[in-house]
Amino acid sequence: MANTTRECGCKGYRTCLICEKKFGIQRQSVAINVENSYVYCLYCNKAYHGWDMNIYKKHPDHGNDGINYPGVFILENFLSEKEEDYLLTNIDMVAWDPSQSGRRKQNYGPKCNFKKRKIKLGDFNGFPSFSKFVQEKFKNVPILQNFHTIEQCSLEYNAETGASIDPHIDDSWIWGERIVTVNLLSDSVLTMTINKKCDRYNLNCVKDYTSVVDQILGSNKTFEIKNYQDDIDYPIIRIPMPRRSLLVMFGSARYEWEHQIFRDDIAGRRVCLAYREFTPTFLDGGKDYHIGKEILEKAQKFF
Repeated sequence: MANTTRECGCKGYRTCLICEKKFGIQRQSVAINVENSYVYCLYCNKAYHGWDMNIYKKHPDHGNDGINYPGVFILENFLSEKEEDYLLTNIDMVAWDPSQSGRRKQNYGPKCNFKKRKIKLGDFNGFPSFSKFVQEKFKNVPILQNFHTIEQCSLEYNAETGASIDPHIDDSWIWGERIVTVNLLSDSVLTMTINKKCDRYNLNCVKDYTSVVDQILGSNKTFEIKNYQDDIDYPIIRIPMPRRSLLVMFGSARYEWEHQIFRDDIAGRRVCLAYREFTPTFLDGGKDYHIGKEILEKAQKFF
C-alpha cells in the first residue's frame, strides 16, 4: 500500500498522518546529525551551532563565531498583518488541491515535464488579482531586480495532517536562480543539507548560466557545481522563516543544497506563496525565448 497513489494526495513512499493511520504505513525515519547543525541568523548572515530556530533571536549574543552560509536573503515583516489577512481570506476562497506528504496546493503557471525537458502553456492565464500587490512589492527588494514571476504556488502545511516536504532542489532547467517564498500564518524552518548527487534536478544546465544576483552586485560570474564526498559529514543549516517574511535562495544555497521542511517544524497551520522565474535560456536573448515569450506574456496578466 505504501507504493501507491492515495486519496490524501500522497504517492510512492511519501506519507502523511492520514494515510499512515488509514493504511498502517510505517513512516520512514530520516537520519539527521543534530550535533552538526547550525541555525542561520538573518541579522548577521552567519549560522550558529544548534537546532532550535529561536537561536537567531538571541542576536548578537550567539556565544560563538558562527560559520558563513551564502545564498540566503530574509526580509522580516515583508507583509503587514492586514496584507496577510487579506491574502489568506482570498486564498481560502479558491479550491485547494491535495498534494503529497500532507500538503495542499493552488498552482498558477505553465505545465512542465522536468525529465523530458518540455514545457507548454496549458491553461495558464496569469495570476489571481488579489495577489498582484505581492509581486508589486518585489520591485522594492533590490535582490529581486528584474524578477519576472512565471509560477506562483500557494502551499498549505498543517500539523493535523503531518505536512512536510522531502529534501530536494527545485528544477534547474526551467526555474531560475532566485527561489522566492513568502511565509504566512506561522513561523517555520527550512532545513538545508548538502546535495551529493549532481546528476539530479537538471543541475547539468547550471554551468551555462550567469548569476543573476552577481549581475545585480556588479559582476558576471557563472556557476560551478561542486562535487561533495559521500563519506564527509557536512553541516546541516537551519534557516528560520518568520511569519510574514520574505525568503530568497540563490547561488550555492540554491544549487548545492537540498532544502526540506520537517513535520516537527510545522506548528498549527502554515501557508506560503512560492514564486519562480525562468532560467536565462527562456528569457529575451536566450536560445529558447521563442518558447518562453508566450508564457512571459501570460504571466503579466491578473484575473
